Amino acid sequence: MRLATLLLTGILLLAGATAAWAEPVDLQLILAADVSRSIDNDEFQLQRRGYAAALQDPRVLGAIRSGAIGAIAISFIEWSSVGEQKVVVDWTVIRDDESAAVVGDQIQKAERSYIGHTSISDAVDYAVAQFEKSGVTSARRVIDVSGDGTNNSGRPVEAARDDAVARGIVINGLAIINLNPNFGYTAHTQPPGGLPNYYKTNVIGGPGSFMLQIDDFHSFADAMVQKLVTEISAAPLVPKSQLALH
Repeated sequence: MRLATLLLTGILLLAGATAAWAEPVDLQLILAADVSRSIDNDEFQLQRRGYAAALQDPRVLGAIRSGAIGAIAISFIEWSSVGEQKVVVDWTVIRDDESAAVVGDQIQKAERSYIGHTSISDAVDYAVAQFEKSGVTSARRVIDVSGDGTNNSGRPVEAARDDAVARGIVINGLAIINLNPNFGYTAHTQPPGGLPNYYKTNVIGGPGSFMLQIDDFHSFADAMVQKLVTEISAAPLVPKSQLALH
């Protein structure tokens, strides 16, 4: 009995020490990419290359280095229908060109995860749970959601957003205007009032949250640079495209 007590005490002390040793970073950021069926393979590749290029852009690296700590933690996930979420790149601390290149390379080499419906709500819920596994500490936690359509699977996206915000997590959005969606899902990609308004009203949330709009996947990389610089620096940015602050 005494041995069991000593072992339990040791485990608890180790757990406490591990938490105390968690690496501090300026920001924990989850990049949550839509890979639902309205996105064809060419658009998917543009999206993947855009993420990889943006993370290695000098402006993004400059924003990272300008932080109090000079490092952020990134996790890249892909999502589609309910129950279809995957960690493509697990939590990685980025502080320089080399670490950014490693993440970019992993993003580009991974196979496409899904091609199903669009559950933004399940993606948000899944992302929220990933913060518990980051192994780092930070004052800010952000989920960066990109997508070309409305939530058409799972629970209401507003409920998932509100639960995340209640935990102190900020959700930003990148609304991709897809006028020629795969399989012709125009009602899904072009909702009444437009997709940017849908994202602004239903998806983004938390202090300083914002929504960036782009007109097609070809401008994905440039938009993601703008978005990452804004998220990392936590300062307003005047973009070339439409930026809607919340």
